[in-house]
Amino acid sequence: MRHRIGTVSTLAATILAAGLIASLGMRGEGGDLEQAEALAALLQGRAIDLTHTFDEQTISWPLDEPFHHERTRWGVLEGGWYASATYAGSEHGGTHLDAPIHFAEGQETADQIPIRRLIGPAAVVDVTEACAADPDYQLRVEDLTAWEAEHGRIPDGAIVLVRTGFGTFWPDKKRYLGTDAPGDVANLHFPGIGPDAARWLATERAVSGVGLDTASLDHGPSKDFATHRILNGAGLFGLENVANLDRLPEAGAVVLAFPMKIGGGSGGPTRIVAILPEPPAGR
Repeated sequence: MRHRIGTVSTLAATILAAGLIASLGMRGEGGDLEQAEALAALLQGRAIDLTHTFDEQTISWPLDEPFHHERTRWGVLEGGWYASATYAGSEHGGTHLDAPIHFAEGQETADQIPIRRLIGPAAVVDVTEACAADPDYQLRVEDLTAWEAEHGRIPDGAIVLVRTGFGTFWPDKKRYLGTDAPGDVANLHFPGIGPDAARWLATERAVSGVGLDTASLDHGPSKDFATHRILNGAGLFGLENVANLDRLPEAGAVVLAFPMKIGGGSGGPTRIVAILPEPPAGR
């Protein structure tokens, strides 16, 4: 069963109703706390983590530094247990956000993106069959218009997520990137978003950002990164290495994507969470 975009408004109405009930007089003893607890329970019961764990298996761009985590003080010290560590890595490794400045001079840095734009209805465009047949597949305008024919117009402020199926290969670098040779960018093979589709999203719709379950908005063989330049140039952020897109409906979920707030950053590690229109099976 496919979820129509209208279910976004159902979830939004539920959340809004909780706030309205609290504001319209249900403020007796414990009233506000009860509303907060109810809202928290609703969100917790419908949340899906779309973030890969950052560890020694984290995939970074072949030319970037790998993620590094070092336990600096970890164990029983005088007075009891204490744990602390340092970490380092690229802004563009693992599940992360590309800020518009990444490929567009003068655009927003990671810390400048308004938080309201990091929350939006998800439009999940499924091209797994096409990508299974062609690992270098690029999302087409026709894929987007086909989604709209079934679910309705992509809403303003949406975060468009492209499901290629490559997320199931993580953390197998050879299958995920097409190569596991250090520094090898000549033999990258994975799907991406075609420049025409990027241009259509940037000019014909009012989306906030675009993401997918591969290492780059551009497909592996790209040398000019035209899709990055189009989307970032239009002030849109990108989400790369998104996890668990197979668990989302094509329409109806809400996405929250909060990057590390790096001052002047071109991007950053990002915890991405989806709120489903109904509780996931098995809960």
